[in-house]
Order: sequence, then C-alpha cells, then structure tokens
Amino acid sequence: MKVLKFGGTTVGSVKNVLTLLDILAEESKKEKPVVVLSAMSGVTNLLASTAAIAADGKNYLHYLEELEQQHLEVARGLLQKENLQPVISQLKEYFRDLEGLLQGVSSLRELTPKTKDLVLSYGERCATFLVSAAASQRFPEALFVDASPLIKTDSSFGHARVQTEVTNHLLQSFYAEHKNHLLFVTGFISSDEQGQLTTLGRGGSDYTAALIASALNSAEIQIWTDVNGMMTADPKMVKKAIPLTELSYTEAMELSYFGARVIYPPSMTPAFLKRIPIVIRNIRNPGFAGTVIRHNNQNSGSSIKGISSINETSIINLQGSGMVGKAGYSGRLFSLLSREQINVILITQASSEHSITFAIHPADALKAKRLIEQEFELELQAEKLEMPEIEHDLAVMAIVGENMKETPGISGKLFHALGRNGVNVRAIAQGSSEYNISVIISRHDLPKALNTVHDAFFTELKKTLHLFCLGTGNISTTLIRQLLEHQTFLQQHNGIQVKVVGISNSRQMVFDADGLPLNNWKEALETHGEPANLGDFVQRMKQLNLPNCVLADNTASPAPIHFYEEVFQSNISIVTCNKIGNSSDYQQYKLFKDTAFLHGVDFYYETNVGAGLPIVRTLKDLMMSGDRVQRIEAILSGTISFIFNNFKGDASFHDVVKMAQDKGYTEPDPRDDLSGMDFMRKMLILARDAGYPLEAKDVQIDNILPPSCLQAASVAEFYTELKAAEDYFEALKQDAASSGKALRYIGTLDEGKATISLQMVDESHPFYTLSGSDNIISFTTDRYSERPMVVKGPGAGAEVTAAGVFADIVNVGAH
Repeated sequence: MKVLKFGGTTVGSVKNVLTLLDILAEESKKEKPVVVLSAMSGVTNLLASTAAIAADGKNYLHYLEELEQQHLEVARGLLQKENLQPVISQLKEYFRDLEGLLQGVSSLRELTPKTKDLVLSYGERCATFLVSAAASQRFPEALFVDASPLIKTDSSFGHARVQTEVTNHLLQSFYAEHKNHLLFVTGFISSDEQGQLTTLGRGGSDYTAALIASALNSAEIQIWTDVNGMMTADPKMVKKAIPLTELSYTEAMELSYFGARVIYPPSMTPAFLKRIPIVIRNIRNPGFAGTVIRHNNQNSGSSIKGISSINETSIINLQGSGMVGKAGYSGRLFSLLSREQINVILITQASSEHSITFAIHPADALKAKRLIEQEFELELQAEKLEMPEIEHDLAVMAIVGENMKETPGISGKLFHALGRNGVNVRAIAQGSSEYNISVIISRHDLPKALNTVHDAFFTELKKTLHLFCLGTGNISTTLIRQLLEHQTFLQQHNGIQVKVVGISNSRQMVFDADGLPLNNWKEALETHGEPANLGDFVQRMKQLNLPNCVLADNTASPAPIHFYEEVFQSNISIVTCNKIGNSSDYQQYKLFKDTAFLHGVDFYYETNVGAGLPIVRTLKDLMMSGDRVQRIEAILSGTISFIFNNFKGDASFHDVVKMAQDKGYTEPDPRDDLSGMDFMRKMLILARDAGYPLEAKDVQIDNILPPSCLQAASVAEFYTELKAAEDYFEALKQDAASSGKALRYIGTLDEGKATISLQMVDESHPFYTLSGSDNIISFTTDRYSERPMVVKGPGAGAEVTAAGVFADIVNVGAH
C-alpha cells in the first residue's frame, strides 16, 4: 500500500484534479492508496492574511468571497450536475462557519494561535472534501476523512508536537475498519487531548502523509507537486538544472534545509525512521519517474548531488579578545538564541576562538543583536567583546552529496569557480560528515555563483561562456559565423557552450542575457539596439553579473583599452586582436597582465602578433617550461611579405605595391604598412612576452621607403614618388638576385635588442622559401639552438584572425 500526498498546485485547478484522479485509477489497480491532500495553492497564506486583516478590524469579506469563489469554480468544473448541489451546499457551510469565526476575531481585535489554527484548517477541509466528492463519481468507495481526530498532538498551537503512540493506534484502527475505501485525508490538521484543533506547522501535509505511512508500514510515499522532482539547483536561477533521479535521506535533508522546498525534512522524519522510500512526482508530467529518496541510494558517480541556496540571510559577527580560551561564550550565545526561538542557519568559528559568525533570517537580525548586547553587557563594557556587527543582503549556497567525503579536491573546485568569477566568500561551514559545504556570499552574486558552481560540477551539461563583443567589422562578423557553425563541435569536443550576450559597435549596442541569435544578430542589433556608449556597455556587462564572462575586443580603436583594467577587476576575461593596449607603454602592458593575474582571469591576445598562428602561445609555453629565448626572427606583416614575395623578375616595386592595395592587402595609404609601425608593435609585444621591458622607442626600424615617399602629401603623390625611386628598388632586387638571395623585411630580437630591417637571405635560411602573404617566425632557444623552431602560415585575413580569437575564447573556457 502506498500513501499519495498531493500538494496545493495539484488540487488548484480542474485540469490537475482530473490528472490526479487518473493517477489514482492507475494506482488502485494494485492496492488502494491512502490520499493526503493540501489546501489549494495560496489558500493557506490567504487565510492567514485574511485573519490578520480581521484582527486589525479591517474589512476582510472581499478576501473571504474570493476564497469561496475559487473553490466553487473548481467544483462546477469537476462535478456532474446531479452531484453538484450537495457539494456546493457543504462548501458554503464551511465558508459560513469561517465567516462567523472571522467575525469573532474582528470583534475581539485578537487572533490567538488557537483561533488561527482553526481558521487555517478550512483550507485543507475544503480542498479534501471537494476532491473526494469529485473522486466519488469515478470511485464509489471514495471517503472523505478529517484527520484531526486521528492525529493527536500537544496543545502547541501553530506547530503542535505529535503524540506518536496514540496517533499510530488511532490510524491503524481507522484503516483496519475502512481499508476497502479509497481514503481522502486532510493534511496539516490534528487535535489535542481535549479535541481542540491544532496544526502541524510548515510542511504539515507532508507530515500527515509520513505519519500515516509510518503507522501503516506503507511501501512508498509519493509526493505529487508541480516539478519533476528535486533538481540539481534552483531552476529559476540555473536554467541548466536537471532533475535528480535518486537521493539518500541525508542528501535530501541537506538540500531541503538549504532552500530546495520540494519537501520539508522534519516532516518526513517518520518515513526516514521506517526507511520508507519517498518519491517526488510531477502532476504536470505524470509519466516522469521523478526523484526517489531512500535510505541506501545507488552511487551516481557524481561528486556532488546538488546545489541549494537560501536567497536572503544576514550574519552577525561576535568577536573580542575576551573570548580566546574562555569556555561558555558559545553556550550562552546559542542558548539565548534558542530561548528566543531565533533559528540559526549556519555557524562558523575561527580556530583562534577570537570570533563567532552565524547566519540567521534577516527579520531576526536586529532582535538578535539587541539580545546579544543585553546578554553580554558586562563583557561589552569591559571591552572584552566588541559590539556585534550585522551584515545584510547576503545569501547561503551549499553543495551537497554523500560522495564528497570520498572525493579529494571538492573544496578546491568550489572556491576556484567562485574566485575566478569574483564571488567573495564571507563565511564557510563544513561538517565533519562532509555531506555539505556551505558558503555565505553577497545576495547579488547568488545567481552567478549558482551557475558557475553548477557548470564546474555538472560537466556533462557543458560549461557556458558569456561573450561580449566589441566591434561588428569583418573579424566580429566572421567570429560569430564560426561560433554558429561550430556550436555542436564545441559542446561535444570541448564541453563548452558560447552565448553571445552583448554586441556593440560605434553606433548601437544590444544585450540579451539568454544569448543573442547568432544567425541574425545584425537584425537584433538594428531592431533592439540602443545608442552605443562604451562606458555604458562595460557597466551593463558588470551589472548582468553573469558567470564565465569574456570580453572580445575586435576593434582597432584605442577607446576600449581604457576599460581593460576595470574589466579585469570585475573578474571578466579579455580576448583581443587589438594590439594597441599591449604595444603602448610598458607599464600599461604590465598593469594588464598583473591585474588579470590578481583577479584570476585570462588575458589572451594571440591575434596581436600573427592572426591565427600560434606564436604568442608557443612563446609562452617555451618560457613556462624553463627554456630561454636567445633569438627571435620574424616576418609579421602579411602585406610586406606579399610585396617582397612578388617583387621579382620584371615586376616593379611600384606595380607590386599597387597590386597589393588592389587586392586589399594594404591599408588605404600603403605607407601605414610599409612604414613598419604595425610590425614594430608586434615585435614589441613579443619582446615583452619574452621578458624584456622594452618601449616602442627601443625598437630600431630601418625604413624600406626613401624619405621622399614617406613625406609625400597624398597617396597619389606617394605613388608618383615611388615610381621615381624605381632605380633604388631595382638595385635592391638585382643585388639579391645576383647573389642567389631573397629580399625579406625581418624583425629580430637578439638578447633583448629589437630591430626591423630589410635583409637578403639565402636558401639556407628558413625565410627564403616564404610565399604569398604568409607570416613566419623562428625561435632560437637553449633547447632549439641548432635548428630553430619555426611557425609559418597565413598572418592576415578575417578568417584566420577570427579563428585565432575563437581559439582564445575556447582556451578561456578550458579553465
């Protein structure tokens, strides 16, 4: 035999009650269950507030009428015409009794706990009577049962304590006499020895179900609600939360204590003691198996089972030198709080015994502070203790699982995930059982913390990166297309999901915390965009407070650079192809690196040097492995590479430069490329990454162009001067050809000295065979001294540059 308890949402609508009856029809094929019912959803709270309004002498009739109509409407939807009138009459009688009760409360201007219990009892009575009447149309053996004479308690109104022995006897006797009936039992309500009605407090209907199951030695308790069981986290804040198939009693209690409100643990104690399995089921999805809570659950293999939270809490810190080595402070403190019925959520104490920190409900904080000041008045006056301090706007997050005690590194993973995302932990608590690690954090950070930790522990659900893109030019457009095309690959092979949640150009910006559509982001920017402002963009990025955030700077503007430090300080990683920041003064370069390191985030800029070529990462890996860079030689300008690779035979330098411009390889003014300034920035970044604190002025540049070309007033005049200098370039070409060499514009870093110059190299040099617009770099190190390490490939173009940014984003996700 099973006990089926149906919660408020399951009895609050015609559709759900019909589903409930279908469930009972299926269960009754085996053995008739006992059905325990709650009041309709929201009714208990509305009854409590109506009673409070009556006690204040205000008009409560409107609320009473609303409650009555809610029940009558469901009755009319469930009952056939010939069965309706008796049910309507009984419901109206209930509400007349309730109105009389509230009239007395209003007249006396007093609402005692005893009277409040009586008022609240009508929620369960009305709902259970109504559902049992509807059930009798399909199940003639249906019987409405008022549980109050069967469950006996003391006279602690509002939260009565059950007298287990007599209750068991009454329940067993009643069931023996009525076992052929389908029993519909009121949850929540009971009575004392004098027959006065009492209630079982929070989770009272669950408690009723557990008491009945325990007394009758039931095979199972089913708790029917409106969710698919207990979840890995609060689905309202963690959209990737999934239902848990199985939990132990301990895990369920830990998760429920810290906010997972599917069940109320104390109410289920009778079931725990008898080791009766509890199954959480969903009335809206009755085919789903739900969550099974049992004494010995199967090992899931996961290090934790779930993440729970309490959204609002306050902490009080009591500290002072007088506490060190002195017995009794903790006892006095927590005895005081217990006497005053102030529930303590979490306690932590420093091993020095200098301080005690505890978390309580915010509504109790001021009262607790006042009581502590009274209790420890003498110690405060003697300055043995400092005045207690309250901190508000906090939340508790807890990770729970029996496997935690057998898995090293759980705490490390938790605090790494929180720290990397800038979530400051105010207090920590962990029991010796290691079933639970709890942290107190800012309430503002709770959604981010939950999602971050959920990603860290439930890796099968894929880690989500939240990407903010600056710039909508070729690189950003290509990057977003690549992200769209490789979504499935990223999830399957890298365990990463990338959501683009913010995009801005110089005119408009748009945000969507759930992710902008990658297939029509331009339309979203045009349709929903707001005027762009870089400072506002950064502020919105911070205010969204999403986990695992990355800013991709795909511009060539100096403006975003001014915000890099602030972004790092907000625990947001940066991926950039904008080389201005790293090639400005050395102190700024160092500031960015140090700030990113300090805040535990990433600063990746592979595309600063060679587009998608792995140059920066290769140098970093060499340095990290203890190798010493002796010499770097590089051609890091695709434009200049193309020009000199095609400057041969009968081709003139003028014509080759013009061809490069026509193909789009150069800037509108080719001198921007041929001056070597862009090349200089790349060499400067490499030198700094190699450990040399160089400034731009320290890089020696030998100009390719004669002064007359550099000083030309316009692009047209530049080409005129270039043609006039043809003899100069022709001589260079012929000189190289006659000696069997090739002209190459090479950057060199040799023992900390950086130069960029036009050189002639023979076929023994790795740069001799360079073709097209490729870049190439060779690293001569202590390990690669005889044959340098060479990296070669396309060093320009939107496709490879976007791919380099893409790779950097994936590397952020790997941490």
